Amino acid sequence: MVGGGQLGRMFAVAAAKLGYRVGVFCGSSDEPAAAVASFTVCGPLEDHSAIEDFARRCDVITLEFENIPAETIAVCSRYAPTYPDASVLATAQDRLIEKTTLRDAGLPVTPFAAVRDAVEAIATAATLGWPMIVKTQRSGYDGKGQHRLNTADDAAEVDWQAGGEWVAEAMITFDREVSVIVARTADGRSSTFPVFENEHRNHVLDLTTLPASIPASVETEARRIAIAATECLDVVGLLCVEMFVRGDEVMINEVAPRPHNSGHITMEACATSQFEQHVRAICGLPLGDTSMIVPTAAMMNLLGDLWVEDSPPNWPALLSIDGVSLHLYGKHAARPGRKMGHITGVGNQKEAIAERLKKARAQLSQKT
Repeated sequence: MVGGGQLGRMFAVAAAKLGYRVGVFCGSSDEPAAAVASFTVCGPLEDHSAIEDFARRCDVITLEFENIPAETIAVCSRYAPTYPDASVLATAQDRLIEKTTLRDAGLPVTPFAAVRDAVEAIATAATLGWPMIVKTQRSGYDGKGQHRLNTADDAAEVDWQAGGEWVAEAMITFDREVSVIVARTADGRSSTFPVFENEHRNHVLDLTTLPASIPASVETEARRIAIAATECLDVVGLLCVEMFVRGDEVMINEVAPRPHNSGHITMEACATSQFEQHVRAICGLPLGDTSMIVPTAAMMNLLGDLWVEDSPPNWPALLSIDGVSLHLYGKHAARPGRKMGHITGVGNQKEAIAERLKKARAQLSQKT
């Protein structure tokens, strides 16, 4: 696993259950995945000597995040099959290439245009309309590197030089935000999880629920689009496709070729978790059963904002609430907006589970 964050940590735990030894390449031995890995090689992603030391010890290599230098992936692939490959990363690392590739394949994407400065953004508004979102063409996640422009005056406030190239996107009035995770093997077998329904707060995922409150026909279409996107990009492993639902219309917002925050709900809700499915996909195993094993489920993120004045949250208060499962990522430093863990709940009524999780998270701020 290239990357030592929480996605690598949960992947390593799932792989160990299937009998695999997982090595991690990351910046330091203090990262979350290093604590559960069989071995760790530390160094910067640009250190090809360290990458070679790591890759020589691997039978298959995968990635925790998509913003990895292409040369690093090229080095890995000389020693072991590496999924996703460099061509997938080249697409996923560039929002303009990603959206153009999917649009040219006939898939529905949110209307977009390339822009470089305020003048081009204002001109683009004649097509996309106000308001619109401008995002850096490369890098950026969880709302970083993006701005909402309501008027031409807002365009003048953006530091266009800081972001390099930019992509402008139409603001979509939608009924729901959803995501679909697809697993695909090297020989072309694929399987999707049920459609997740997502709610964001300050551009960061806050709550995911299952099943999504959409008609069966819309779920079928969302799964079809996600599989088509996976095949279009030739992804091996997992691809998460985030979408907007407006009536019967489904359109792609973004994709991520890796396990995804919204997929954490599968750890308690589905017969196979997204992390085990990732292991199965890249190792050429039969793909697991993705059906739900409970009627409904919910997942809620725990951000660093919960650590008040450097004091730890009240974990006993949270764990005193029945039916709440806690997953902490082992990060040493809490910062506002940083994902430190998540909680899940399952039961018979989705709204009741979501309220239970909100209550549990509120308990964390109580004094011990």
